Amino acid sequence: MAEAPHIHVLAAVAPAALSRYRDVLSRDPLIRLSLVTEQADVRTFLAQSQRRADILVLDHALCDAYALITELRQTFPRLLILLVDEGADFSTPGRADDVSINPFENDDLLKRIKRLAEERQLETLRTDAFPAVRTIAQQLRRAGAAPGKQKAAVEAIAEMGYDYVAYYALVPTTPPTLSLSSQAGPPHLTGNAPPSIAMAGSLLGWVAESGQSRVVGPADTPNHPLIAQGHLAAGAAVPVGISLRFGVLLACRAQEHSITEQHVMVLELVSAQLANALAKQQI
Repeated sequence: MAEAPHIHVLAAVAPAALSRYRDVLSRDPLIRLSLVTEQADVRTFLAQSQRRADILVLDHALCDAYALITELRQTFPRLLILLVDEGADFSTPGRADDVSINPFENDDLLKRIKRLAEERQLETLRTDAFPAVRTIAQQLRRAGAAPGKQKAAVEAIAEMGYDYVAYYALVPTTPPTLSLSSQAGPPHLTGNAPPSIAMAGSLLGWVAESGQSRVVGPADTPNHPLIAQGHLAAGAAVPVGISLRFGVLLACRAQEHSITEQHVMVLELVSAQLANALAKQQI
């Protein structure tokens, strides 16, 4: 039987409650726990490409918890957020994915974390049944060599209603770089896209290194030049390959805040299909 995947949990809690959270969450072998006590530390942790968080457990005792949730929803749409509010009379998740009002009774917090992780897995499996994703898998199989597969993936995503799509391949130079291999969009965008991007300090480098997707708008840092310079207003960057890193897919739209969690999920499924197709060519 395959071992259950670990759940990477970032818990942001008030200092006085640190030991309670550590005692409860660290005893479960499936959970890989990181603890912080300031909202600024949450932002710092999530911004580090070498760190991973599947679920954020956010203690309501930290000031402006709801404002932080709203902020994180824009940049990290695939991050699951579990709010802990022991002062509430009833649970109202709001913009959080779930809420616990009795986190330390009957393992409520642990149960909710595991349920959220299971629901995310089922959600991904259901999305994989979308006809569009199945069609893209067939197109990739027929596309021939790696450049053809990259082009097929980019064009398929463009047909989903994106104004600009690009695939940047990871080049194993010293240091590694990302090279523009395929793109789709109007000439004023394709002509201004950088042909190569450094890993350090860039949006695509962050995604390639961390293996995590990220959504950005014009004010976000790091960013892609086409968004930072105002040519486009929303972008999603998703990694292509997990154990084998091939590159990054970038999908952009002209309208700000127009890329949702559901959009990112579909992009991740397309990237998984592309990674699988590219990996088979290496065998």
